[in-house]
Amino acid sequence: MNFSLGIEETTLSEALATIIINDRPGPERRRHRMYVTRNTEYHFRDAVCIAVRDRRSGSWLPSHLALQRKVSGRVIFHSNGVAIPNEGSPEIGEALYFGEEGRELVTSRLTSIERPAKELVVDYPTPSMFIDFDAD
Repeated sequence: MNFSLGIEETTLSEALATIIINDRPGPERRRHRMYVTRNTEYHFRDAVCIAVRDRRSGSWLPSHLALQRKVSGRVIFHSNGVAIPNEGSPEIGEALYFGEEGRELVTSRLTSIERPAKELVVDYPTPSMFIDFDAD
């Protein structure tokens, strides 16, 4: 099913992502994006995952495999249960796929793609806050 969003035709999930992320005309200039699954938020600056947060506790997850990695693509789930990785941009209902720079990681399905609140962005942990300087 296609919808018209101004200039070009798009799918429903693309339309929803565009509405949530880019609520004004023109190219996207904002640097932060948040991919949300049922249990986890993946926070990106530009194309790099810079923070991961547990949705129930609100705690940052300092050792998550997605940190400091770029998304390689998405995993599309078909009705027959087959999951196929694809190089395209992740959309709602698909999973993030991290295949470079470490172990492969596939998240659960995305429930939303959002712009994080400014209060959340300023609260992002710095990598140094997870280093134990007293350890020998």
